Amino acid sequence: MASARGSWFLWFVACAVVALLPGCGGHPKDVLTPVADTSPQSPKVEMLIATTRTRSTVPGEMFNGERARTPAFADMTISIPPSKVRKEGQVAWPKRLPSNPATDFATVKADDLNVDQAKKWLSASVRKTPDGSVLVFIHGFNNRFEDAVYRFAQIVHDSGVHSAPVLVTWPSRGSLLAYGYDRESTNYTRNALETLFQYLAKDSEVKEVSILAHSMGNWLALESLRQMAIRNGRLPAKFKNVMLAAPDVDVDVFSQQIADMGKQHPQFTLFVSSDDKALAFSRRVWGDVSRLGAIDPEQAPYKQELEAHKITVIDLTKIKSGDSMNHGKFAESPQIVQLIGQRISEGQTLTDSRVGLGDHILVATTGAAAAAGNVAGLVLAAPVAAVDQNTRDNYAAHVGSLAGADGTRPAASKNCDRTRPTPNCTH
Repeated sequence: MASARGSWFLWFVACAVVALLPGCGGHPKDVLTPVADTSPQSPKVEMLIATTRTRSTVPGEMFNGERARTPAFADMTISIPPSKVRKEGQVAWPKRLPSNPATDFATVKADDLNVDQAKKWLSASVRKTPDGSVLVFIHGFNNRFEDAVYRFAQIVHDSGVHSAPVLVTWPSRGSLLAYGYDRESTNYTRNALETLFQYLAKDSEVKEVSILAHSMGNWLALESLRQMAIRNGRLPAKFKNVMLAAPDVDVDVFSQQIADMGKQHPQFTLFVSSDDKALAFSRRVWGDVSRLGAIDPEQAPYKQELEAHKITVIDLTKIKSGDSMNHGKFAESPQIVQLIGQRISEGQTLTDSRVGLGDHILVATTGAAAAAGNVAGLVLAAPVAAVDQNTRDNYAAHVGSLAGADGTRPAASKNCDRTRPTPNCTH
């Protein structure tokens, strides 16, 4: 009875919050349909996309949050509106579609590439750089494809980095309810990322590689580097810098990963914040073991281990953030701006994922398991989904993913593309 009363109480809290708050707005989604370049004076960012996401059939989405059998590649050009209409550090999402390059971030090119075409793109882009360098960005948990693309375009432009930009984007469903799925998607992508790293290591035109990873993306980056080191016996000297921003990684596992990489490893820079609420949630999910991005670097045994591996640590705990979860502070930190040449002012964090009101309620009022996407979590989100578009989108996706909890399975698709299978595709 007590648990039943508790469930109904949480339901009541959710309904009460919904009653008191208006429906949430937001920018349009599926914004990646190319538009005419009607603002030729606006800066452009060209990037190579490497992804293990499945190709979407939805116009303007390009890739969704499901897992593809083989990696895919794309050549994208994003138009950045002039500085007079946008603060540095911000993504100027369109208020309506189609995007207006004079005022919005706008996609002006989005071409699929095969592997050989991707190699040619990279070669040409590296030759344009002054130092033969490549910057690889790996996004974190709870990111749609378009979130990662536009945010990386903003990073490249605002930082003034002249490296060839490569976005590695893995299958994230873009919802707090999908924490477990997202984590397994990083594991799913390890081999693909290592293959990319191996190619960069062997390409004589590439002289230097820097890696910037955020949140759960750090797990993917570290695991792929570890695999590469074990396979090759060492990491290549050209892998100069690895920047670990708010890493959602078990501290004990990190120690092993670094040890497995051997003495020759990149210069690691770790950005931590002990008030990171997202990592506090993750700690609950993973058995109350500290997450790397939320440690106190001055306390034992962390201080000694970090010094032993010559890892630079920047503690952002005392830095104020516009991010309510304190999970994207490094985007506003002058230290990381110096490290990657950015000039990011206060503004949005590195993720623009659509977090619904229902998602926030789940994190605040339920246990880790419910927030990670089980049936109880969906029940609690139901009343909020009625009025909040972001929760409604996330909720609908998870109802579909949990179909079969009673022993049934979603109907299999009859039109299966073996190179880009749909979630329900069977062969």
